[in-house]
Amino acid sequence: MTRLGHRRLVWLGHVARRYPVQEAFHTRSARLAKHAGNVSDDVPAADEGFRTCTNLSEVVEFVEHLAEYELRERLAAILDSSDDAIISLKLDGTISAWNRGAEKVFGYSAAEMVGKPMLVLLPPERIDEESDILARIKRGESVDHFETVRVRKGGTKIDVSVTILPIRDSRGVIVGASKIARDITERKRAEEALREIQAQKLASVGQLAAGIAHEINTPTQYIGDNVCFLKKSFQEVISLLGSYEGLLVAANANTLTNQTVLEVTAAVERADLEYLVQEIPKSIDQSLEGIARVSTLVNAMKEFSHPGTKEKTPLDLNHAIESTITVASNEWKYVADLETDFDPLLPLVSCLPGEFNQVILNLIVNAAHAIADTLGKGGIEKGKITVRTRNYPMWAEIQIADTGCGIPKEVRLRIFDPFFTTKEIGKGTGLGLAIARSVVVDKHGGSIDFETGEGSGTTFIIRLPHDVKRPVPGAAAA
Repeated sequence: MTRLGHRRLVWLGHVARRYPVQEAFHTRSARLAKHAGNVSDDVPAADEGFRTCTNLSEVVEFVEHLAEYELRERLAAILDSSDDAIISLKLDGTISAWNRGAEKVFGYSAAEMVGKPMLVLLPPERIDEESDILARIKRGESVDHFETVRVRKGGTKIDVSVTILPIRDSRGVIVGASKIARDITERKRAEEALREIQAQKLASVGQLAAGIAHEINTPTQYIGDNVCFLKKSFQEVISLLGSYEGLLVAANANTLTNQTVLEVTAAVERADLEYLVQEIPKSIDQSLEGIARVSTLVNAMKEFSHPGTKEKTPLDLNHAIESTITVASNEWKYVADLETDFDPLLPLVSCLPGEFNQVILNLIVNAAHAIADTLGKGGIEKGKITVRTRNYPMWAEIQIADTGCGIPKEVRLRIFDPFFTTKEIGKGTGLGLAIARSVVVDKHGGSIDFETGEGSGTTFIIRLPHDVKRPVPGAAAA
């Protein structure tokens, strides 16, 4: 025996003499049986096992056996505490082990599932997946992060990410499979919601682009018409000036005749000088007005499309709202008059400009649609949208009021829910107000609420804190 082996026996002998090994082994065996239920049947009874130890070598073997099961117990506890479903399978697809994570994920207890086929958890359209997976396991292959769908107890379908590895015995022979399944349903929903939000933003951009194109086209068209008129008028003025120049030359040379005077008179009549004197200044003014309008639209669009930033910046809310109103004018001007009532003392507020502009746009478009619905039902000829800002000690307040149809009582608690909409199919994604709430509450620590009455319109009220470290009271529950 080596010196190290001898020292090991001496140490274990000391342990066996000093500590109640028989009692310890009995306790560990009981805990294992209680914890796992199906631990290997070769665990010896504590009393019998310890009594059979007749020499120090057998004590060593006995203690090593105890350590092995202690390790198994700890490993079982770790696996059982995992939130992921950890499942052991036989090669025929029946379940041999089922942890508490599996109970949470799938809703079945271990007693319900051990011995049952894995097919219980597969929806009918995915039955073939399990045979394909088992075939790969038998070939010694693994399956990494396979995203699929499984069925919980009660029939609810969930999205899961599955990793499966072959289990080998001491000889390296594949005897089963270990499967780890993670519930990714919430992640999938979040991804889908993000795709819907991006789609809605793209739709909004497309709709705005069409509206802006229309808004720019109108002044551009009359600028073009006026320039054509000025070009033609300039030719007539040049011709008239030529006649006047001939008249001046004749007068200076003392050769002026009645014929020359008649020619000049005819040129004045052809040019319709009185008309040109009246219309040319108008055309110039209209062109300048059109250029100013185009410039305003372009600048408003530029400010509205503020590059997204991760950091908040001080923002002039009044100016930002004015720009958004201009950008969205094609949405509201045919159904409503829009009135602004801005607080001139409103200070700069720390915001994400692009996100804030999107909220205001969503609320103005919603107001226009609510009024349009009223007009479609034979209501007033044109509605009214009022946008107000007010400054308070702790926050800045924005109100967007409309004279539309109001929000029915039965849906008021749901209007901020993602994908909820009362609009016709194709006219709304149900994300506008959900995005508004997320931006105001989650990203700015503010609050968003509304006051409404059926048939009397709706007022949305946004409050943004002056101090980003001190959210608006009640923001989290808005």
